[in-house]
Amino acid sequence: MSKELARYIDHTQLKPETTKAKIEQVVEEAKEHEFASVCVNPYWVPYCYEQLKDTPVKVCTVIGFPLGANATAVKVFETEQAISDGAEEVDMVINVGELKSNHDAAVKADIQAVVEAAGDKALTKVIIETSLLNEEEKVRACRLAKEAGADFVKTSTGFSGGGATVEDIRLMRETVGSEMGVKASGGVRDLKTAKAIIEAGASRIGASAGIDIIRGEEGTSDY
Repeated sequence: MSKELARYIDHTQLKPETTKAKIEQVVEEAKEHEFASVCVNPYWVPYCYEQLKDTPVKVCTVIGFPLGANATAVKVFETEQAISDGAEEVDMVINVGELKSNHDAAVKADIQAVVEAAGDKALTKVIIETSLLNEEEKVRACRLAKEAGADFVKTSTGFSGGGATVEDIRLMRETVGSEMGVKASGGVRDLKTAKAIIEAGASRIGASAGIDIIRGEEGTSDY
């Protein structure tokens, strides 16, 4: 069961105080347990790529993180640079303020620019930051991500409070259908929660407590 569950998990280390020693630990744990990916800040992508290029573990990074308010051109550059450095998955943050202002065309264009920059070289996951949105905004964000051609929608950065809930995962899955991935991130720290999130429709989990999850232990880490 642990190997099967591990393939759902993006083993994550995105804290600003992360040291190389911590990145080395995450990489070794990902190799041992064959997690879906390691998810790290862009600075660490080249190192992770070198360590993981001969393994099934992908390198995932974040774009416009954690606020999403970067200029679109900056997000595009970040995406292109990350892929050049070895990233095969990019998790981009939407412009939350523009979504809440009902400027849907701007939100969609921002997502689409990153999707196009990634092309067929990397999966694109769109972080909608559920803790800052009401239900209508969550649905609208998911629809815009789907229309823009993204591969996944994702709940959270973990930097704005809240995190993944069964209710949000179910809503996101119902909105995007079966064609897209749904990634739960933030607050998934134990096996029971992970199973509930997967049953609700998650196809990926972002967690820094990946080891605790697959061991069926209660984690103390946060995304």
